[in-house]
Amino acid sequence: MRPIIAGNWKMHHGPEEAARFGEALGIADLPPVELVLFPPAISLAALRKAVPEGVALGCQNVHWEDRGAFTGETSVEMVRGAGAEFVLVGHSERRHVFGETDDQVAKKMAAVLRADLVPVLCVGETLGERRDGRLEEVLLRQLDAVLDPPELRSLLRDGGQRMVLAYEPVWAIGTGETATPADATEAHGILARRLLERLGKEGTNPVPILYGGSVKPGNAGELMGADRVDGVLVGGASLDSKSFLAIARSVA
Repeated sequence: MRPIIAGNWKMHHGPEEAARFGEALGIADLPPVELVLFPPAISLAALRKAVPEGVALGCQNVHWEDRGAFTGETSVEMVRGAGAEFVLVGHSERRHVFGETDDQVAKKMAAVLRADLVPVLCVGETLGERRDGRLEEVLLRQLDAVLDPPELRSLLRDGGQRMVLAYEPVWAIGTGETATPADATEAHGILARRLLERLGKEGTNPVPILYGGSVKPGNAGELMGADRVDGVLVGGASLDSKSFLAIARSVA
């Protein structure tokens, strides 16, 4: 399994900036990793035209309904039509800034899987939860929310649809703080054991687990060296093509 290097641009880079980024990748020597970019939805089409073959695109958020009176929302069919193959689900900013619940995350997971897109489910604890010794409780609650519904479990276990998991400690996102390799190994181990219990996925069809939280060119290699870390979900350092490629090359 190739390492996954994913870049979440959040609310940065409009269509023109996205196109320039894609063109920069087009003239670069890409490392042998799986590259995925999550631009703002409005920049998907422009980036799709500019990126070289082999770079996948994703959307940062979708609604669970296919259509309707949901002002400001985007459906899975819309983002797929714009070139998205992946969708972030349950990112900490969706949970903590916009109040997204575990139930809503599960609905979005179902919509993404039904559309044959790849969900990247984000889970992670706050600093207070970690200090209170609730790491395992929080991670398993967030993961079980999408594994408990029979439809979702069937799609993932019996339907063989792909899923990616991202551990993002909330206290390390945009703060400059980074989990240690030991922290990442502990959290990823908790998640991997639960995935095996609920889905039986290992060996030929594993669920990759990414680490996300202040990933930079200087620490990506060390984090990727931790046990059970299959890739990284990069925030601010993914906004510059040189920085993003430096991270990818450091783990290739």
